[in-house]
Amino acid sequence: MNKSNRIFADKAFELVKELDRSSQIIPPFDDDGVRTVLEEIKAIFEENCTQAVNYSTSGDRTLWPLLNFRHAALQRNKRCLLTYLHQRLLRIKALRWEFGPIIPSDIKSQLCEPEVSYFNSYAKSLAGYMRSIGDGQGLDLTVDLQPPKSLYIEVRCVEDFGKFELDDGEVVHLKKNSQHYLPRSQVEPLIRQGILQHAI
Repeated sequence: MNKSNRIFADKAFELVKELDRSSQIIPPFDDDGVRTVLEEIKAIFEENCTQAVNYSTSGDRTLWPLLNFRHAALQRNKRCLLTYLHQRLLRIKALRWEFGPIIPSDIKSQLCEPEVSYFNSYAKSLAGYMRSIGDGQGLDLTVDLQPPKSLYIEVRCVEDFGKFELDDGEVVHLKKNSQHYLPRSQVEPLIRQGILQHAI
């Protein structure tokens, strides 16, 4: 598409649509797409600055609609880009609640470096808050996000994990394909990490 018949903010809107359509927990960060939108914002801004100078020197009122149009396109680009980034941050927060303080490597590879830093800061803040409540003993808010139907569940090991010590001191050997009947609250983090699977 050449410059004269391009559609402003088309790429920015496409970023938001692709994120919304994605079936992945979080798709890879579209660095090229974000860079393209930022370049378009810069180009629109520079065109508007040039036109604004022409308008201020000539007083030509016919330039005014084009200035307003470009400004609206610039604002739309900005809103779409902020929406894209905000929706990714919401998904990154949800990762902490679903997988715990460590992101699985296949998901971590989808994030850019600032997003990984954001996840780590969010996880640290959440951990600090959970330690501060519950009469000095702390309270894990990530356990039982859904009300449990029973306190114990049957789980199957998806991979070799080794020894797992329960709160009461009992040690369970988690080997691939072994099944165990264990307290839900203690195995939920392992289920979220994909080490155990709820055996129905």
